[in-house]
Amino acid sequence: MLRVAEHFERTDTGRQRRGNEDAYFARSPLFAVADGVGGAQAGEVASQIAVEVLSQGVPEGDGSIEERLRARVEEANMRIAELAHADERRAGMSTTLTLAYVGEDELSVVHVGDSRLYRLRDGVFERLTDDHTLVDELVRSGKLTQQEAEQHPQRSIITRALGSEGIEADSRTWPARGGDVYLICSDGLTGMVDEARVGELLQAAPSLSSAARTLIDAANDAGGRDNITVILFRLEEVGGGDADAAAERDRDADEREDRERDDRTARPRAPAARLVRPA
Repeated sequence: MLRVAEHFERTDTGRQRRGNEDAYFARSPLFAVADGVGGAQAGEVASQIAVEVLSQGVPEGDGSIEERLRARVEEANMRIAELAHADERRAGMSTTLTLAYVGEDELSVVHVGDSRLYRLRDGVFERLTDDHTLVDELVRSGKLTQQEAEQHPQRSIITRALGSEGIEADSRTWPARGGDVYLICSDGLTGMVDEARVGELLQAAPSLSSAARTLIDAANDAGGRDNITVILFRLEEVGGGDADAAAERDRDADEREDRERDDRTARPRAPAARLVRPA
């Protein structure tokens, strides 16, 4: 059985924005980052609504955890859209939302937009979400290379966000294990710091709190063009069996993940960065 051993979260306005339209939720076992879009503080309102809805927790019911998390996301989408229609000052407001829920031996994710979820496991730093952006859709369709996408002038245009009718959220449940470290962040981090460098900084840091501060400093040192939000949490095994049982769960998780990777090979993705721990 897994639990969150520790977590740390921080948000920063950055160097070029007057306000912060990011919001986050961090109450184990549920973590989320929302990055608001819209002028005149409308983006800030949208991201806060998303967080307020998540503060109600996971809905009761017979559905899977993914289905119940998606229900919360749909509720947030509806509330944002209703306010945007009712108040012309909020017209067009929206927000990304990336949330993760820690179960007994897995991590369930619901995701809309270009905030991201990463995992650091056994020296491998890997992105677990796909950006809902124009350029990433072009990459997945084979019309752009990953290198071209990183320099594309329209790389910040998102194609999905909460606040519109009929929004489609991605959801997936990943096998998890003790020792995993997860990062949820807004694009204020990844838009300024290459994801391989993000992985290096995370792995080199002596603690989650130090890692979060280092990542935000790196984004600001690179120009800090946007708000920057970082959530980090580490999992550990507790109770419910001995070391052999934990090892068996790890083997099962590896087998499931191998199958999922095979399923994803048809979709072009940036390669995971394999990092070496510093001596």
